[in-house]
Amino acid sequence: MQSFTVKVLLHWAEAPLYWVGAFTAAWVSVWFVYRLLLGLRIWVLGNGQLISTKLGKWAGELTRIGCVHISYSLARRGFALVLISRSQEKLDDVSKSLECLYNVETKTISVDFGSLDVYRTIESGLAGLEIGVLVNNVGISYYYPEFFLNIQHLESFINTMINVNISSVCQVVWVCFCFRSRGVVLNISSASGMYPIPLLTVYSATKAFVDFFSRGLHAEYKNRGIIVQSVLPFFVATKMTKIRKPTLDKPTPERYVAAELSTVGLQNQTNGYFPHAIMGWVTTALVPISVVIHLGMQMHKAQRARYLRRRKQH
Repeated sequence: MQSFTVKVLLHWAEAPLYWVGAFTAAWVSVWFVYRLLLGLRIWVLGNGQLISTKLGKWAGELTRIGCVHISYSLARRGFALVLISRSQEKLDDVSKSLECLYNVETKTISVDFGSLDVYRTIESGLAGLEIGVLVNNVGISYYYPEFFLNIQHLESFINTMINVNISSVCQVVWVCFCFRSRGVVLNISSASGMYPIPLLTVYSATKAFVDFFSRGLHAEYKNRGIIVQSVLPFFVATKMTKIRKPTLDKPTPERYVAAELSTVGLQNQTNGYFPHAIMGWVTTALVPISVVIHLGMQMHKAQRARYLRRRKQH
């Protein structure tokens, strides 16, 4: 009798379970095809024609000199360039190089973003310029990984990092676009802003702010013609990262910038480069956050120990 009852229940459940399974398989298939086509649209076809002088004659980049590869790419597209950084001498060198290579107009503004009284200077320097693209690429990090309470001159360190990594992003967007009805803002965050990074805690937190601020701003202004993109790169082979030899996951700046600019208008939050996008998906969707934090802690503890050993030796 019991066996008969089980058979009856299985018979009645067979059809619903079949349709649940069929629906699930169909949904997964449609989702997979959609993601595949979306990936092809972003990483193969791209949107390279969006960044053009139709947005405005001028492009402005807040940058660390030595990380001006986006400026060179924009100059190749015909933009006049406003370069904003601290060292006037180095700004002049980059300005002359851009003018010589691409025959474009340039302008430089020398300010120290560690201070909060520089934005009137920037506003005055940008007066009358039609800024079509703004690149917020200025930022500072730790000299070496360190525990928060062990950082030397901690109060000054906190204030400077907030001024450079956070205040500059908000203030310059306001200065450049308060009267504009269209344009593109590229806020360069970091993969470090995707999750907490122990021993780089303040830096990681400031980059998380840049990401959240950018995505919120994009939602506010995308229907008014202003695209705001949060860019979260992993390592790129530059002097700053001390990576000398490019690899597939650590591209040259030129390769990274070419890939990143093709995503504008397609992703409001991007890792900018296909291998970095895979790394971002793995570390946020597949690996538990506790594991990511633990691995970051171990890696930076090792880097800290090596740095302190070298300092003792000298």
